[in-house]
Amino acid sequence: MNQSVLLEESTTRSIIGAFFEVARWLRFGLLESVYATALEYELRDRGHEVGREVWVPVHYKSWEIGRQRLDMIVDERVVVEVKSSAALPPTARAQPLTYLRCTRLEVGLLLHFGPSKAAFERVIYPKNLPSNRRNPENRRDPRPPSVLMRGRSDATGARPGLDPP
Repeated sequence: MNQSVLLEESTTRSIIGAFFEVARWLRFGLLESVYATALEYELRDRGHEVGREVWVPVHYKSWEIGRQRLDMIVDERVVVEVKSSAALPPTARAQPLTYLRCTRLEVGLLLHFGPSKAAFERVIYPKNLPSNRRNPENRRDPRPPSVLMRGRSDATGARPGLDPP
């Protein structure tokens, strides 16, 4: 049986588990900051190091042109973007990818505390591929982000796709 290895698998699995735990307890209707705070406590309780509202530099060529605030970085390995809107805006899916491009990190999670279902998307931006290196002949990676995993939880708290078969 051939099983692929996911980047930061154990960390993302733990974050996703914490996300569903928070969603089960708090349900829909609160501010993003409330969910992010609860998620931070849950992650710390699970032994993770959590950076909240982390500012990272944004570069254009060799110049630092600004800074961007990330919702959360877990264990200095995974970028986490939290959303709590009724519907996930189309631009939300691009945020974790953009944040990964601004950092040395390769894995991001978009966590949506939605009205009927909590849902997540796992995004990767591998830094070790030649097409992702800063290179004058290849300034932009034309490939879409790799969404390796998506998942939802219904009102009962079920977590399809998270537990091994």
